[in-house]
Amino acid sequence: MKTILCYVGVVVKSYKPYIAMLLVQFVYAGMTLFSKAAVAKGMNPFVFVVYRQAFASLALSPFAFFLESKKTSPLSYYLLCKIFLISLLGLTLSLNLYYVAINYTTATFAAATTNLIPAITFVMAGLLRMESVSMKHVHGIAKVLGSITGVSGALVFAFLKGPPMNFMKWYNQKQTTDSSIKVCSFEDWIKGAVIMLAANTAWSLWLILQGPIIREYPAKIRLTSLQCFFSCIQSAFWAVAAERNPSAWKLGWDFHLLSIVYCGVIVTGITYWLQVWAIEKKGPVFTSIFSPFALIITAIFSAFLWNETLYWGSVGGAVLLVFGLYSVLWGKNKEEEMVKSVRNDEENQDDQTKEECITHH
Repeated sequence: MKTILCYVGVVVKSYKPYIAMLLVQFVYAGMTLFSKAAVAKGMNPFVFVVYRQAFASLALSPFAFFLESKKTSPLSYYLLCKIFLISLLGLTLSLNLYYVAINYTTATFAAATTNLIPAITFVMAGLLRMESVSMKHVHGIAKVLGSITGVSGALVFAFLKGPPMNFMKWYNQKQTTDSSIKVCSFEDWIKGAVIMLAANTAWSLWLILQGPIIREYPAKIRLTSLQCFFSCIQSAFWAVAAERNPSAWKLGWDFHLLSIVYCGVIVTGITYWLQVWAIEKKGPVFTSIFSPFALIITAIFSAFLWNETLYWGSVGGAVLLVFGLYSVLWGKNKEEEMVKSVRNDEENQDDQTKEECITHH
């Protein structure tokens, strides 16, 4: 028995990064499902964002205070204004658009379109001259084709449903317990798809802006906590302007509170730490590879919980999305390997030059 337990312990230890990233995808799938259900049950999406960001700020603040007490970085008024604007353009805009869009689409569509973020980020970074685009190399072609394929997949998923998949015939449709999830019209679906694309674009912009701001303020947890706090304040102004009914702000011990706590504390807190840990162990590309699993998990649970119908056209679009994602990631990984190889060659040449100088002397 001890031998079996030791063997299991060794296996778990060696596969920790894989287990961690699968857990992250389950958490993200839960976020999509909880968010969809909360908004469908009548919670104002703007109010939801305010409470979510408030809980996220409260969850991150203790970690920022205790774990980064030695990483004291100067926070000037100019830098504070930059963080405020980045929070507005990224977190606030992206999250508010996301929760509006999810009311017009399905949870599966929301999970699918998140796989488009790497492609959008690559295109935006290229337009801003922050990403190299070279068609002379295979990795450059892979990134461009991956971006085109990903966008095509999103369009197919949104506009070309095709015949329904009948793999759930054995599952009794009367078992569906949640009748609050409404079936969207085609007009609402198009509206939701456009808004979701705008949300993902805003999130991609936020990701691009994180690099420069982290170099100025390297305390990552404090930076994230500060952005969540600013986003909470900004979203509060947005929500007050959109929702004048005071009863919409009331929270009880119900599903709405559970969804807010889950998205604010579990998603922001646990997944942040797991992803940072996995990146340190395996690198950023490794963590991105697992993102399609959230789509699969969301699709399965949506079919069981809400009797959501999957269509062959949507599945084809999802396949294109995932293929485009992996193509961009593969190209990015190859580019990084080439850059490292060039740097190593330059360092070796410098060492050889130094040795020759010493020999001549």
